This record gives sequence, structure tokens and C-alpha cells, in this order.
Amino acid sequence: MIFRGSYTVCVTPFDAAGNVDLAALGDYVDWQIAEGVHGLIPLGSTGEFLSLTRDERAAVAETVISRAAGRVPVLIGTAAEWTDEAVEISREAESLGADGVMLVPPYYSSPTEEELVVHFTRVAEALSIPVMLYNNPFTANVDLTAKLVGRLSEVDNISYIKDTSKNVHRVTELLEACQGRMTVFAGYYPWESYLAGAEGYSSVMSNIAPKLSAETFDRTVDGSGEGRALYVKSLPLINALAGDLYVSATKAAMAMIGRPMGAPRAPRLPLPAAKAAELKTILDQLGLSAEA
Repeated sequence: MIFRGSYTVCVTPFDAAGNVDLAALGDYVDWQIAEGVHGLIPLGSTGEFLSLTRDERAAVAETVISRAAGRVPVLIGTAAEWTDEAVEISREAESLGADGVMLVPPYYSSPTEEELVVHFTRVAEALSIPVMLYNNPFTANVDLTAKLVGRLSEVDNISYIKDTSKNVHRVTELLEACQGRMTVFAGYYPWESYLAGAEGYSSVMSNIAPKLSAETFDRTVDGSGEGRALYVKSLPLINALAGDLYVSATKAAMAMIGRPMGAPRAPRLPLPAAKAAELKTILDQLGLSAEA
């Protein structure tokens, strides 16, 4: 199976009592697929994986995999600070039927390059499904350089990377360093990244506008090149969902489009009123808000 296209990094819905709402999650999966997404990635940063128990993470993974039922690929976020735990969670994801896993580096210990090689290699060697590296230097305190990723691309099963460095030239550097062994997914700026050779977008905005995100890929990479206009249209939303409040902003936007997913878990707080008003204006302009 080859991963490419617009993959939604899924929010995790909570009910009024703060419990994971698996029924809402199942409905969300059906809606996402009906809107044309090319894949789903639960339990990433947007999915608040660090605010979930191990049992909750397993329940979310199982729900998304079973509900997708092979209609689109599902990659499970299996990050952990301890390598043994990352291996265990990744094996569990594979046993549940995941098509791949996505791994951010250990996010507190600031590992060296050699430690990163050991960490990712041990996870990859424990699996028979692909590993997508997740480079997010703004939250993980580690930047997976092109040179390091080129080295990791020589490990069986490490075949993808989501790059959230905000450096579009990094796409070119990664492709050169990996010599055809790695497929790059953008974490930001998908249109420019597609032109540089990325074949996918790990999309936060796709939680709110899955069809728009998918069509931007289709019309840029596989279509007539008309994707730029769609990208420019979606850019205010992409930018509004970026930054430190990305989870709170995404959940606020979900409520505004009539698909509430509950409040984020502490220590995160609901989006401040001023930011929420700005976000509502963007959604109104896109015709996405429930009131538009």
C-alpha cells in the first residue's frame, strides 16, 4: 500500500463529561471518508495523544481502524518518550489492523542523532507495516535533518516522513538525501510542498474542510494544476490553526461547523474569545460555519 494525498490528523472527541466519545469518533470517520480524504492519522499532536491514557489510545485506534474498514489507509500515532513503550504501542497498532504508524521523536529527552537512529530503528524492526517519521522541531525539541533522515531511510519500513519544519526547501533536501527511499508529507504549506515533490499533506485543516484539502492535492498533483487557487482560499484557515493553540482552535472550529468534538483536555483551555471571533470570520468567508 502506498500512502499519498491529504491525510487528516484527527481530533479526539470528548463528551460533556470529558470522556472519549467513540460514537462521535466513528461518525467523524464516516464523514471524513465521504468528504474525500485520502487517509486518516489519529493520535497525533492534534489528537491530544499526550492527554490520553494507554487504554484510551487503544480504543481510539481500534475505533478509527474498524470504522474506516479499509476504505482509506489509517496510520496510528504511536509516539512515546521511552523506546520500549513506542515499540509496544506500535505493535499494538499493527495488531489492530493499522496500515502504518507515525512517530514523533522522543519529545523531552532531546536525544542525540545516534539515539534517534536507535529509537526509530528499534520500532521499525519490530513491525511489518511502514513507519512515518514526524519532524516537528517546534514541539519535539529535535529537528530531523535531511542528512539524518537519509540515514534512517536505509532502514526497512521507514518509508515516509511528515515534515513540519515550515521550510519548504526541506522537501527538496529530504528527497535528495533519501534517493527515492522516502515519501515526503507536508505538515505546513502543502501547495508549495507539492511543487517541491511532496506527495502528501498531513492536514490539520482537513478536520474542518476535508473536501477542500483533498481537492487541493487532487488538482495540484494529479490534476490540471488548479490547486493553487484552492490553496490560497484555504491559507487563512491553515494559518489560523497553526501555533501553540492549534488543538483549541481546531476544536473550536469543529463546533463552529456544527460538528462539536468537546473541549480540549487540561492543561489546554478553550480558545480565547478574540481568537474564536477571528476564526469564525474565516469559516464564514469559506462558507463552512453552521451559520454561513
